[in-house]
Amino acid sequence: MSHFDTDRLARCFTRLKDQNRAAFVTFLTAGDPDIETTNTLLHALPDCGADIIELGMPFSDPMADGPTIQRASKRALNGGMTLEKTLVMAKSLREKHPETPIILMGYYNPIYRYGNQAFLDRIKDAGVDGLIIVDLPPEEDNELAITALEQGVHFIRLVTPTSTPERIQKILHRASGFIYYVSMTGITGTKDIEVGGIKDRLDQIRTQSELPIVVGFGIKQPEQAAAIAKVADGVVIGSALITALETGITAGNIPAGIEQAKISTRALAAAIAS
Repeated sequence: MSHFDTDRLARCFTRLKDQNRAAFVTFLTAGDPDIETTNTLLHALPDCGADIIELGMPFSDPMADGPTIQRASKRALNGGMTLEKTLVMAKSLREKHPETPIILMGYYNPIYRYGNQAFLDRIKDAGVDGLIIVDLPPEEDNELAITALEQGVHFIRLVTPTSTPERIQKILHRASGFIYYVSMTGITGTKDIEVGGIKDRLDQIRTQSELPIVVGFGIKQPEQAAAIAKVADGVVIGSALITALETGITAGNIPAGIEQAKISTRALAAAIAS
């Protein structure tokens, strides 16, 4: 048995499996539009039904993200958000919610500039459970993945609809925590997903790995989330929550945006649990 078999992520998925329901994974961009707003919403997410939290590390060139998350990153960076402040935010979340798994998601450049070992030391101190680094493919495992895994940090892989069985095998070689299945081609949050066919793809992946599979990209409505939850081990919602928050930002009423995001979170949580 490895140290990963009894960690927060493993406990979370085991508990939810016993409850016969999928995990609700939420995504927020750290510092959008400011630290206070993110902290307020972030700390409320578990009480609104979030099981796992992905915290986005803002980056100036988020190539895999759609317009909604791009705008969130831009607002955060314009507001002075940094990787160091993101790590402080993660630690604050851990202190308030000791059992909620926290995943940092983003791009490698800020980590490289911060220093790989310094970054790993800081995220372990902050209680971060895993990483999703979208621009580090398996061919670049020597950069960060191998060291992260050796030090007890999950390295979560993305599988896409166009991934061949051979490619999936390579992607999953050092995957841990869970597998993130991208429900559509293209960038996040820009078009509707097709639920039909996703089950077949997940069944194929399950022949190659026993890790839980969560599905994300493009899931916006409770009905979509409920449908995905019936075939996946988890559902990721990001753009929909940021869009709800953005309504308040645009209107100059951030508290209203926070409240709308919380309402959306509760509705999505209820749909996933149904």
